[in-house]
Amino acid sequence: MLIRLVVFALFVLLLAYGFSWLADRPGDLSLIWEGQIYQTKLIVAASAIIALVAAVMIAWWFVRLVWTSPHSVTRYFRARKRDRGYQALSTGLIAAGAGNALLARKMAARSRGLIRADQEPLINLLEAQAALIEGRHDEARAKFEAMANDPETRELGLRGLYLEARRLGANEAARQYAEKAADNAPYLPWAAQATLEYRSQAGRWDDAIRLLEQQKAARVVEKAEANRLHAVLLTARAGEKLESNPTGARDDALLALKLAADFIPAALIAAKALFREGGVRKAASILEQAWKSAPHPEIGQAYVRARSGDSTLDRLKRAERLEGQRPNNVESLLVVAQAALDAQEFAKARAKAEAAARMQPREAAYLLLADIEEAETGDQGRVRHWLAQALKAPRDPAWVADGFVSDKWLPVSPVTGRLDAFEWKAPFGQIEGALEDGSGPASIETALKTLPPLRDVRPESPVNDHRIIELERAATIAEAVRPTPAPASTSISTSAKPKPAEPAVTDKAPAPGEAKPFFGGLPDDPGVRDPRVEPEPKTRLRLF
Repeated sequence: MLIRLVVFALFVLLLAYGFSWLADRPGDLSLIWEGQIYQTKLIVAASAIIALVAAVMIAWWFVRLVWTSPHSVTRYFRARKRDRGYQALSTGLIAAGAGNALLARKMAARSRGLIRADQEPLINLLEAQAALIEGRHDEARAKFEAMANDPETRELGLRGLYLEARRLGANEAARQYAEKAADNAPYLPWAAQATLEYRSQAGRWDDAIRLLEQQKAARVVEKAEANRLHAVLLTARAGEKLESNPTGARDDALLALKLAADFIPAALIAAKALFREGGVRKAASILEQAWKSAPHPEIGQAYVRARSGDSTLDRLKRAERLEGQRPNNVESLLVVAQAALDAQEFAKARAKAEAAARMQPREAAYLLLADIEEAETGDQGRVRHWLAQALKAPRDPAWVADGFVSDKWLPVSPVTGRLDAFEWKAPFGQIEGALEDGSGPASIETALKTLPPLRDVRPESPVNDHRIIELERAATIAEAVRPTPAPASTSISTSAKPKPAEPAVTDKAPAPGEAKPFFGGLPDDPGVRDPRVEPEPKTRLRLF
């Protein structure tokens, strides 16, 4: 528009300049026609010519307007009808987005009456959306299939069919729709993401990596996110190769570490593969780098047990080396405490476990204190005290994805199928408020103050506690009923052996001051028999 105004202004200036040029150069113009001489001024002749040209142009415009007026009138009404149709289509799409099925259906019918569906495919979309709102899914799927057959709306129709298949739980059909859309248009984020997840769930790591590279080339995903997902896929493939092909697993895991240096599962698989190949030094270096970036209990355990032939003291030294790299860290303290417990250095194990509990009163610290108490003192009361503290303490971090807790890292969530869903975190927060017994998680200082005093614990016996009590009672009975030998007589020959006198059994009450012989069973032990009725078996007394 601005260019037209500039051109028009230049034309007017040029015309005015021409007239001024003619006015500065006066002259006459003579015309002889049929013997007659016509003479006029040059400026007048130029004006007449320009006026004649203008009149001819105006006449031609008027004739053309009259000639094309029927077509112009038809085009005007057609444009007005189309505008009304697009207005109804716009109103219907807004109504469908707002969930107003009645208005959406009404506007869809009005749009179809004002605009042909082959000219505007959005009418099919509006009718499909209205059908979905009203719950008529069969009609909606028919509309989406019609759109999928149209090159202009193929991607839109495939997405609608994919969502419907997911709603019905037809995962195989959803996978086919997503892969078809991804093959035709790899730049579609929803299709590429769905196809990537389906291939990952099926363990098709090579196809998933190839699709991810296409997405990265098309700039569908950011570079950082693409590198992270690539590292996850490489680690998953390395995990499958670890048993059969340690070299391939090592290469994939090392490449994953280049893409994501702090990826713990990749470091673990790389170290395990190197351990199997004998590269202990390089594997230890990888674990140390991973430990420096993010201390993890699995990293610590793999590092401490790097060599199977090491003694417990050697493992303790390796654990202390890890602690030196990340001091004042809970995981470092717990690794050293566990190694010290294995080496039977209970004082160091207890000190490190208590320090970890002071830093973070977690479940693992109290369980480790219970193990130390069991190994060092065997006092079950103190062990139960630490177990009670662990029960009330916050839970330890674990691999969690969509509410699912796993004891190991997995590349895909088993709940939603989402790739790279697992995170190392606490499964859930500490229960708010008091527990059933009215107590909450206590600090380590409070737990130490309420620790029961150490009592003398009997060494472990091959028999059970109730058997020990039974034997003690049997020994007491045997001691009470044991007969005393009679005094030796001077008339007995030296060649004859003295025969012990049999105790007289009588019901007469004993004299005052005389000991009463014990023949009855214990009041609280009906299982002990009276020796007058049936003597105790000798094998029972031989256990002592």
